[in-house]
Amino acid sequence: MKRLALPLFLVLVIGNVLAQTRERTEVSEAFTWRLTDLYPSDEAFQQARDKTIAESRKIDGYRDKLGESPKTLLEFLELLSNVEKEFGRLMTYASLHAAQDTRDSKRLAMAQELESAAVELESRTAFMAPEIESVGRQKIEQFIQQEPKLKVYKQPLDDILRRAEHTGTPGEERIIAAAGLIGDAGGDIFGVFSNADFPYPEIQLSDGKKVKLDQAGFSLYRTLPNRDDRMKVFKTFMGKLHDFRRTFGTQLHAGVKRDFFYAKARNYQTSLDSALDENAIPVEVYHTLVKNVNAGLPTFHRYLKLRQRMMGLDQLHYYDLYAPLVPGADLKYSIEEAQKIILASLTPMGTEYVDVVRKAFAERWIDVYPTPGKRSGAFSSGNAYDVHPYILMNYNGLFTDVSTLTHELGHTMHSYLSNTNQPYPTADYPIFLAEVASTFNEALLMDHMLKTIKDDKVRLSLLGNYLEGIKATVFRQGQFAEFELKIHEVVEKGEALTGDKLGELYLDVTRKYYGHGAKVCVVDDEIQSEWSFIPHFYYNYYVYQYATAYTASSALSEKVMAGDAEAKKRYLELLTSGGSDYPIELLKKAGVDMTTSQPFELTLKKMNRVMDEMEQILDKQGGTGSTTQK
Repeated sequence: MKRLALPLFLVLVIGNVLAQTRERTEVSEAFTWRLTDLYPSDEAFQQARDKTIAESRKIDGYRDKLGESPKTLLEFLELLSNVEKEFGRLMTYASLHAAQDTRDSKRLAMAQELESAAVELESRTAFMAPEIESVGRQKIEQFIQQEPKLKVYKQPLDDILRRAEHTGTPGEERIIAAAGLIGDAGGDIFGVFSNADFPYPEIQLSDGKKVKLDQAGFSLYRTLPNRDDRMKVFKTFMGKLHDFRRTFGTQLHAGVKRDFFYAKARNYQTSLDSALDENAIPVEVYHTLVKNVNAGLPTFHRYLKLRQRMMGLDQLHYYDLYAPLVPGADLKYSIEEAQKIILASLTPMGTEYVDVVRKAFAERWIDVYPTPGKRSGAFSSGNAYDVHPYILMNYNGLFTDVSTLTHELGHTMHSYLSNTNQPYPTADYPIFLAEVASTFNEALLMDHMLKTIKDDKVRLSLLGNYLEGIKATVFRQGQFAEFELKIHEVVEKGEALTGDKLGELYLDVTRKYYGHGAKVCVVDDEIQSEWSFIPHFYYNYYVYQYATAYTASSALSEKVMAGDAEAKKRYLELLTSGGSDYPIELLKKAGVDMTTSQPFELTLKKMNRVMDEMEQILDKQGGTGSTTQK
């Protein structure tokens, strides 16, 4: 009863990189994921795939029979759940292998073949929603009363019934499902092009060193203390992206058109209506977020001015935003040190929670280091219900990498607790909730670090990292959300969406957010191309959920860190609830109402408190605290 596609990984693509990419053969097995937990071999995977596809064909026998009796409906739902559960495991195996090395054509083919099989399954089940809707709510509720085993399907059935006006006939649903074969083409091409085939440039740094600006290299060298180097890194990297703006623009245009196609096919006015209704999120939540973030720009600009002061700059530029706020602060950690820090930071969640994280480290749930061809960034995948979640990292030793690791472990714990406490039909938690657990973990990490480190220089660096987190997760994602809304509106008006148009829209939004006109932060012309390497724009209104989830987790984590036992209990209940209710309601039960502005306002208050402390430390030091070269 899920929308089947290749797993939508819970991703984080922020942070910096320190070490060079290493060959996979040079990485200790202990720091690679153990995919044999899914299937012991490719042969076992193929056997399971063939068996599952054969089982899926039995679904055809239930067409026009779902209203016959509670027994028939239960048989169908149990068959579908078992097939989908195995598909999730198959998809995880194929997709993780493909992410491990995007250059491996064999693994890519496995993932593509499975995607085709998933589309076939979705087409095969296209009769389900129209048929259940024709049976009607009253009769479905009677079936549930008559057959107790149907109770585990109550929420999924309600979700189908509430969207009756957006469900087509069985024939229309088959066409919509079949469109999935080509629907993800833009994002698929982007993934291969940007990770495997894009001609990333090389530059010579001021020390004479020649470096390659691939995605990992860009993340590293944009942090350099030498300002001329940083400027050169940005101009060169963004310039190369700009050279291919027509290709990137065509890819993204395809993704936006796909979103609009599905919206119109299901009788929604806009892509936004369609995307948010999937999780029963009121559209006002999205618009309120954009409105709140814009209203909070003066606070964001205060942070930017603080960064300018700490770096000792006469004028802050966009290429200065990733340089360390406090150069020389010892915030580099081996993976072993990171694991110890994370385990200590999570102790407020209790022994059982920490023991699962310890198990993730010990039993190879995580692929740690960057290797050639490996997918960039980081993600957690919890689609293998009967196994355990997996994490892809590109760990390189900075504090931001430690933060990224605990972020992904938050996703992993959410998936683990949902999968082990919910039956399969309600284990898949809504995407709207996905980033709550991840940013909650980050809050615990920051609290732990600040409690254990008293050195002013290091505290400044940590507090700066906290502000960087808000910048990246609230304001940057708010900026992305506004840009994403604008590009969908362009397509929905029937206007052209070229690479040049995308650059124009992106530069306009970015300059507003960073106070370019008021010279808070100069956003140079080349930044118009930054949109072209952001994978999230292919996920159909995903990014706003980073910001909403961050504000929700801020409100929840403050209570837990204060020792509120009841708040911790409610939060753990949220993590174990999966998709047993709609996300807005699950958050209300946990203690936060996302239909109000209060979570965002609480986040801004904490942000201002952090800046107050940083300014006090700077005043005490009597200087900028920076050795960054201008």
